[in-house]
Amino acid sequence: MDDNNGTDGSHDDGVHGDGGHDEDGNDNGGECRETRSRRRTRCGKAGSGMAVQEARGGMGAAHEGGCTCGDCPHGARAGHRRAVAEFLLKREEFASGQGLPAAVAHSVSASRQWVSDELTQSAALVAERGRVEGEAWLGRLWLRTAVVVWAAVVTLLLIQSLTAIGAGWTVARTAGLLAALLMGAALTGAGYLHRARGGALAPVIGEDNRLSTSRAIAAAWVLFVVFAILVLVGRLAAASDHRERDALIAGLDLTRGAGIVTVLAVVCGIAVLVRRVVGLRILSQRLQKVRAHRPRAADLLTDDSGRGSFTDIQYVIICTVALTFAAVRLARRPDQLPDLPWGLALLVLVSAATYVAGKYAEGGRPVVLSVVRAREAGDLDAPIRNGDDIEIRGAGFVPPGAQSADHLSRMVVRIGAVHVHVPLVPVAGGFSNPTDAVLTAPVPADVEPGKVDVQVVTAAGVETNRYTIEVSAD
Repeated sequence: MDDNNGTDGSHDDGVHGDGGHDEDGNDNGGECRETRSRRRTRCGKAGSGMAVQEARGGMGAAHEGGCTCGDCPHGARAGHRRAVAEFLLKREEFASGQGLPAAVAHSVSASRQWVSDELTQSAALVAERGRVEGEAWLGRLWLRTAVVVWAAVVTLLLIQSLTAIGAGWTVARTAGLLAALLMGAALTGAGYLHRARGGALAPVIGEDNRLSTSRAIAAAWVLFVVFAILVLVGRLAAASDHRERDALIAGLDLTRGAGIVTVLAVVCGIAVLVRRVVGLRILSQRLQKVRAHRPRAADLLTDDSGRGSFTDIQYVIICTVALTFAAVRLARRPDQLPDLPWGLALLVLVSAATYVAGKYAEGGRPVVLSVVRAREAGDLDAPIRNGDDIEIRGAGFVPPGAQSADHLSRMVVRIGAVHVHVPLVPVAGGFSNPTDAVLTAPVPADVEPGKVDVQVVTAAGVETNRYTIEVSAD
């Protein structure tokens, strides 16, 4: 997605599984093999059900997910999965009314607060494990990006070899292969230097830890244009006749490459503009963004909540088609910059304008529309008093991508001068409170009777408008 675009994991101070020994020096090789076997047999099961079963089974008490080695079954990923399993088990138990201590079971408000606190602590552990797992995943990603880069180089070599059958090997093919080797080496070196941030993908990962659509598109066009220029440089270096050299230099003339230069300028400008627009809208509290645990390929086509985004999808598709056309033109005419037709260039410009318009239109500030006294079945109608629950109705209380428990637990209601953390109310499969449009919070005894302002602070730190209610002294 863009400096816009939805969310996971990690480990604690366990031991590294490579050596097969625990902290006391005992051999854990059999335990590691058994754990790997158990993980393989669980692969086909449903996610949450599997996690609950893992938590009940108490997998691997000797390890707590302390290492970040991707091959170790007790590494960051396993630590995060175990934390998620324990959280899901706890949530389902509380949702069914189990696990409450006798000291709070007699009071609805006390039991609700105790359950919320327990879930908040468990969710914080899940978030911490998710953060560390995400960092470990990024640390491993640079090697994968390097493999993808060199796989692309090998693919180009195979295509060059197959198309050379019958036509013969040409200087242009050699220049293209050398250009690919140079770019592959450069990307691999840059990826190694930024290996802690995702390798070669580091420049296209936004501040919200999601893949940025605008940066990815701009990077693709930049890499293609650089490759085309390197091909021309290779041919120019191999040319022996001055007329051939003049023809190659003329291939860089603006009259031939005006279309692709225009597209390159626009997509690079869009990448800079979108970052500025998103940043300003966040500072002005007109856009809510929360950080993702790690980037995903789907970010390029979805919004922060993981739903498909029309503006992102059309931008990626049209730019991909234009890039494919330009690549074919370069293969047919390697003696000049690809002459992108103005019709296709204009199509890319329209797509880019639609994408930017979508960035201006998305999001919005959360708003409180009304506040009423929450009434249970059989309760009498009455004014709002200290100790009552109030139901706040509005829109935008849960930012996109903030549906996880650790984000929901950060929501706060400001009632006068008192800050009230919104309690988490578990139900089977999720939470009934808070939601994006309605949330319930108690009125503490510290709130002074009279007129007070109610304001919601979301997980993204954005404040809603103030809504005035009257707390009765009776």
